[in-house]
Amino acid sequence: MEKLISEFSIGLFFWQTVIFVILIFLLKKYAWKPILDAVNDREEGIKNALLSAEKAKEEMVSLQSDNEATLKKARAERDLLLKEAREMKQQLIEDAKDEAKSEAKKIITQAQETIQSEKNAAISDLKNQVASLSVEIAEKVLKEKLSNDKAQMDLVKNLVKDVTLK
Repeated sequence: MEKLISEFSIGLFFWQTVIFVILIFLLKKYAWKPILDAVNDREEGIKNALLSAEKAKEEMVSLQSDNEATLKKARAERDLLLKEAREMKQQLIEDAKDEAKSEAKKIITQAQETIQSEKNAAISDLKNQVASLSVEIAEKVLKEKLSNDKAQMDLVKNLVKDVTLK
């Protein structure tokens, strides 16, 4: 039995070797070329992809430097615009302050003039009232003092004395 198994193993080994050689021959004839062509095509595709990636990387570096230059320029323009805006704001504030001061001076001057004219009018009105009251008082006093003849004569004598003394 061992002999049978041994012969069977040898025969099996022989046939497996023959089948393997035929398989290699068939693969070489029909499969190796398409497989190698596919591998070569794949390798060429990878090389092209790597070259494209390298070109894209170089373009990205170039674009990045262009972007940085553009960004610097934009920042400089922004800073210039901000500076101009600040200066304009400061000038507007100064102009508004000057105008407000001028307007305040004008208002104060007008107010002082109005106060002075109202004061003068009030003084004039007060003088007129005092004069009117004085006249009324004098009239009443004179009426009372001059109601009798003796009082009239005394008043005239006193007035004459005052006139001569001065």
